[in-house]
Amino acid sequence: MKKKVLASLLCVAMVAATLVGCGNTSEPATETPAAEEETPAAEEEAPAAETPAEEDGGADEAAPAGDLHFEIVSKGFQHQFWQAVLKGSEDKAKELGVTMNFVGPNSESDIADQVQMLNSAVNAAPAAIGLAALDTNACLDGIQQAMDAGIPIIGFDSGVPGAPEGAIWANCSTDNYAAGEMAAEETYKLIKDQITGATGKVRIGVMNQDATGESLINRGLGFMDKMNELITADGKTVSVIGNDKYVNDCKIENKGSEDGDVVIEVLVPAQVTSELSAIDCQTLLNKEDTICIYGSNQHSAEGMVTANENIGKLGKDVIGVGFDSGAVIKAAVKDGTFAGCITQAPVAMGEAVIQQLYNAATGATVEDVDTGCQWFTADNMDDPEIAQNLYD
Repeated sequence: MKKKVLASLLCVAMVAATLVGCGNTSEPATETPAAEEETPAAEEEAPAAETPAEEDGGADEAAPAGDLHFEIVSKGFQHQFWQAVLKGSEDKAKELGVTMNFVGPNSESDIADQVQMLNSAVNAAPAAIGLAALDTNACLDGIQQAMDAGIPIIGFDSGVPGAPEGAIWANCSTDNYAAGEMAAEETYKLIKDQITGATGKVRIGVMNQDATGESLINRGLGFMDKMNELITADGKTVSVIGNDKYVNDCKIENKGSEDGDVVIEVLVPAQVTSELSAIDCQTLLNKEDTICIYGSNQHSAEGMVTANENIGKLGKDVIGVGFDSGAVIKAAVKDGTFAGCITQAPVAMGEAVIQQLYNAATGATVEDVDTGCQWFTADNMDDPEIAQNLYD
C-alpha cells in the first residue's frame, strides 16, 4: 500500500495547520509543554531513527518527525495482550521522538465506548490514528470524519475490515486465519491416531469468545477449515454444530448435524465472562466423546483452565490447545494441562503500528506488516525467540 506522495502533501498541510492553531488553549495543557521540550531531541534523533526503520521496511525516505502526535484506539486496554501492544508502541514512540495516546474500552464487547474513543481521537487532530476496530460498521462515522480531515488511519490486530476504500493506509496484524490453521495442524498431529483409529464418533470442541470480532472469527474458521481438510484427507467425515456464525461461514459441508465421524462443536458464550466460558468448557469436557478442545483467545483458554479444575480431563483424556499467552496459560502449558498454544507478537505489533503511523505522517512508504505467530509448548517456551512474546 503506497501512499508516499499523498502523505508528503498531508504532512505539509498538517504542519501549516499546527502553526495556525498553536494558540488554541482547548487542548490539555500537559501535552503542549511536553511537545516543546521534546522538539529539539526529536529533530536531532529523527535522522538516526531512519536507519533501523529502513532495516525493517520502515521510514526509508522519511522527513524529520517534528512535533508528531498519534492517537491509538485499541480493542481493549486492561487485557495483558493490549498492555503488551502498548509497551511496543511506547518503546517505538520514544525511539522516534513522537508522542502518542493509547486508549481502549474495558471490554471487547464495549463497542459504543470504542466509537466514542475514536471520535475523540479524530477531534484531537493527530498526525495519524491507529485503529483496531471492534465493529467497523459502528466506526464508519468516525472513519469518515478522519478521511474528511485528511488524517491517515493505520489498522492493527484484526484491522478495520470493510472500511471505505482508501480509509486504511496499511494494517499491522497477525494473519489470524493462518494462525488458526497453524493451531489445527499442530493439534491434528496429537489427535490423528485417535481419529483414524476410532470405531465410533469423536468430538472436537472449539471455544470462541464472541462471533463479532474479525480476529476471533478468523482464528475459529481457520482452525475448523484446516481440521476439516486434514480429517477428510484421512478418509473420515466431518460435521459441525453450534454457533450459527461459525457453522454457516466455515467450509464444512455437513452443517447442523452430528452424523460425521468427527463432530466439531463450536461454543460462544452469551456474554463475555470467564464464568460462562468455563461453563461452555465444562459442557464439552462432560461429553464422553470429546477428544480435544481449542480456545481461540486468552479469555477462552483461561476459561478452559478454570473448567478443568474440578474435572481434571485436560492433559489426560482430552487434548487442550489455547491461543495467546498470560500467566495462567503459560502455567497450563508448562504443567501439561495444555499440549500447546499459539502466541502472537504483541510487542512487535505495537512497534509496527507506530512505525507505520510515523511513515504516513512523514511521507515515507506505508505498507502492510504481518506481525506473525508461533506455536509454543513446554519444550520450546523458554527459547528466546518465543519467550519474548509470552507476556504475563
